[in-house]
Amino acid sequence: MIVVRNLDELQGTLRGACVTIGNFDGVHKGHQKLLARTRERALASSAESVAVTFDPHPMSVLACGHAPPFITLIDQKLELISAHGLEICVVLEFTRAMAALVPEEFVRQYLVEALSMKHMVIGYDYAFGKGRKGNYELLTALGQKYGYGVERVGPYMLDDAVVSSTRIRDLIKAGKVWEARPLLDRFYTVKGEVQHGANRGGKLLGFPTANLKLIDELFPATGVYAVWATHEGRTMPAVANIGYNPTFGNAALSVEVHILDFDKDIYGRELRVQFVQRLRSEKKFEGIDELKTQIGHDIELGRTILSSSQAQP
Repeated sequence: MIVVRNLDELQGTLRGACVTIGNFDGVHKGHQKLLARTRERALASSAESVAVTFDPHPMSVLACGHAPPFITLIDQKLELISAHGLEICVVLEFTRAMAALVPEEFVRQYLVEALSMKHMVIGYDYAFGKGRKGNYELLTALGQKYGYGVERVGPYMLDDAVVSSTRIRDLIKAGKVWEARPLLDRFYTVKGEVQHGANRGGKLLGFPTANLKLIDELFPATGVYAVWATHEGRTMPAVANIGYNPTFGNAALSVEVHILDFDKDIYGRELRVQFVQRLRSEKKFEGIDELKTQIGHDIELGRTILSSSQAQP
């Protein structure tokens, strides 16, 4: 997939694009339905399949610091969109000036003139532009003026409810990572740089941990999880603790990953973590021995869960 951040790179190169547009936070089953339909329409009409998204996320710009944590940051979002077969992804820098554009100006400037759009695929509830006036009805009317067609795709339903970024975010925040998997079509995944922690895992407790540097991603509820950890292309069973280590009275949230049967130094390297199932909530123990015993139990339970055919990455 070609990733374009400057539309001048595409000037005059497209024969006629089939475009879908959105924030695609999570690239969940609903988004996947849009991407698949865009690819199908593009193939049928010998057009390029194009996804248009935004960085930073519009909520980061418009919510004045009150945006929710995001399910996927831009790098993972692009990786997932590419996996669904789109030829081009346009990443537009979202600004307040862009937000103030009337829908027709946005369509004309970014989609018709820059992308030679001939067909547009949108979600059932999609709206954009100043006052969110860029809805299906307006896009259809503009299509008649500028010579493109519009198709609206219905929601993806699971368990009699719409699959949405909000629904997934709520599940993950509640620690229900196993329940989020069918909505995402994968285990919820974060990645980060391994940094030095409090030096307790290996030396004090006998269970070395990789401590992840926290970023603006969504992390599950505090507690202990069975996870898959991927380092340099190798995926390994692991157990992760998210929390404040109440036994030691920490004030800061930490993410500590104990990779089973692994003892390499990976400080400063990237680690990808797939959350499979929550094992228990965070708990304050009476002392180190009690904590070590519980960690041993967590590891054995994690091994059992991760050995299941349903838990494979």
